[in-house]
Amino acid sequence: MKIAYLTEFNLTQLNPDTLPRNKLGHGQKCKSIFDALSHHHSVVSVHNLDKHREQTALLPKLKRRYHRLFQKTYLPWTEPQFTRDYGRQLQHQCDRLQPDLILTSDSNLIADLNLKQPIALWTDTSYAGLIDHYPGYQNLCSASRRQLYDLDRRAYQRCRGLFFASEWAADIAQSTYQLPSDKINVIPFGANLSRVPTTAQVDTWRRSRPNQPCKLLFIGVDWHRKGGDIALAVAQELNQRGHPTELTLVGGHPPQPLPPFVHDLGFLNRKQPQDAARLDQLLAESHFLMLPSRAECYGHVLCEANAFGVPVLSSDVGGIPTVVRSGVNGQQFSSQAKAADYCTWIEHLWREGDYQHLAQTARQEFEARLNWEVGAATLAHHLEGWV
Repeated sequence: MKIAYLTEFNLTQLNPDTLPRNKLGHGQKCKSIFDALSHHHSVVSVHNLDKHREQTALLPKLKRRYHRLFQKTYLPWTEPQFTRDYGRQLQHQCDRLQPDLILTSDSNLIADLNLKQPIALWTDTSYAGLIDHYPGYQNLCSASRRQLYDLDRRAYQRCRGLFFASEWAADIAQSTYQLPSDKINVIPFGANLSRVPTTAQVDTWRRSRPNQPCKLLFIGVDWHRKGGDIALAVAQELNQRGHPTELTLVGGHPPQPLPPFVHDLGFLNRKQPQDAARLDQLLAESHFLMLPSRAECYGHVLCEANAFGVPVLSSDVGGIPTVVRSGVNGQQFSSQAKAADYCTWIEHLWREGDYQHLAQTARQEFEARLNWEVGAATLAHHLEGWV
């Protein structure tokens, strides 16, 4: 079966160094899907988009300036004239390639396609899940807001099947766009790791983690949205309760100065060998990954932590409940939970001696359902029934 995977990235020659930071995660996700699905079928990267028209058009520039006067965000790429243009370009490429079916992770790329082949979308959320919650989708002007909803609606109408990474994303799409339930499936995403540690390595690492100090790891560029302040408060209170604790921060911009038990490493890019080795070391040594997010579509880092046998302490927002199962590969806390709630749970885990079992089942969750090979195989099984 020949699958055309539509993206804005050249997935056969993806160079993370050329991607802006705000597109790095999405690019890596698309590359992981492309690689894993290629183990099952022939997958072609369809990505050549000429954006000259969008980049040089005068009217969108004037609209952006106008909306800035009212502190509103305007998204020029949602304009129908541009999405139709990209649709024509992609349709021309697909007509030339003659694939058996179309796959994408971006609804805006298929909203204006008119192809005979079946179309599938595998994504972490609809635009409805981003609006008002994520940077770049806040304080939207009415036109951009309306066009985002319309992009999703038209894309979903063109799809034979919709695959979401979490129940949360599936529920939002179904309720917002009144989609039939038999058109929707949930397939979790995997961990964006170039090298997955073996089970034997993970067993060695988890057994070598001493009870003291308790090592907490926070990975997230958006300090506030990812709940970096909560992670810091948890580490502070654990130390105050008499439990020696260290907190390592990766990616964010925390407030300064920081207490001596906090180690701020700044941004680490997993596609850089030196940074990847440092991240692997941190995961191997840490007791818990903390991600008490205030908004989160999915969180690949949760899967990465589980790959290293590291349980996750997280909030119950967005797509996280699909990834984190309390008592199995970590613990979910209410979005209203205080640092004391996290600390009390950690104290109970140490007191009962249950950490090693939790770390072991965290790795098992990764092996069973939170890796790209399992996800791609599940998706391939669905798609094979279409042709």
